[in-house]
Amino acid sequence: MSELTTDTAVVAGGVVVGEDGLARPTWASTDALMREYYDTEWGMPVRDEQGLFERISLEGFQAGLSWATILRKRPAFREAFLSFDPDRVATFTEDDVERLMQNEGIIRNRAKIQATIRNAQATIALREEGGLVDFVWSFQPMATPAPSTLSEIPSSSPESVALSKALRKKGFSFVGPTTMFALMEAVGIIDTHLVNSHRRGSSGVWA
Repeated sequence: MSELTTDTAVVAGGVVVGEDGLARPTWASTDALMREYYDTEWGMPVRDEQGLFERISLEGFQAGLSWATILRKRPAFREAFLSFDPDRVATFTEDDVERLMQNEGIIRNRAKIQATIRNAQATIALREEGGLVDFVWSFQPMATPAPSTLSEIPSSSPESVALSKALRKKGFSFVGPTTMFALMEAVGIIDTHLVNSHRRGSSGVWA
């Protein structure tokens, strides 16, 4: 066992045991905000339209950046995009795009902002086919990964590739296979918690 900091230690499987005695992956072991997110939110089922639309939006903004950056900016994102209410975001105009491009609290990427508006419109359209939640969750695989180390966690899967293609056909963008795999991890569709993590199996989706 080797010391990571004065109050955490790395153990077998790449998890880190904190001073609270709980084992977490390295990415969730040092930053307080990331640790709270990991302990309470990441991997838990999201089955409401607004919540899922928010996650798809934030995963899109995260592309090329760290999740910690997005997490710190999430309050500003929620304010800027009206709590990610699809009905309200779908009405945004080019004036709103310009307004958001001046908002230093969010990621000021024009293509991603415009994609969020289009994705809101696509979310509304999907209601005629059962809705975004049922559509996304229909790509849940028959089995979930059981990684012992971070290196064993894939960056995409056949299901995330299929989900990406299906969403694009419905008018969504910034929903690539890697981004959709991250979404599936974050909202509980798959469980990629390390087998030695205290969160493994906690979502109730997978035995």
